Amino acid sequence: MTEIQRVASGAPWEEAFGYSRAVELPGGLVLVAGCTSVVDGVIAEGGPYEQAVTSFGVALKTLEGMGLGPQSVVRTRMYITHSRDVDEVGRAHKELFDAVRPVASMIVVSGFVDPSLVVEVEVEAYRGA
Repeated sequence: MTEIQRVASGAPWEEAFGYSRAVELPGGLVLVAGCTSVVDGVIAEGGPYEQAVTSFGVALKTLEGMGLGPQSVVRTRMYITHSRDVDEVGRAHKELFDAVRPVASMIVVSGFVDPSLVVEVEVEAYRGA
């Protein structure tokens, strides 16, 4: 690959705000934009754990469409609105990535565009040689 590849998911915000769901750089680094638990325009029900699982599912579905799986994930970032949610979001991360062990960050933020959202995640993957 010699050029940047951009992937859209069809989410309305991509067109409205001018961004891609994922970008693959020459050399195989794949960056997936922030993902929440919004699926088909609806926020998935449940608390921080369920929102984390759904959010990571959105990111992993994007990677799957690019021919990559969870084993390709090298970095995750988890943004949460309350420090009390650390354990639940961490539990979801462990269930999905325990065998992979990507580098990870969990950051407490003041909020998201919809107050029902309590988790947003970003994923970076690497397509090896």
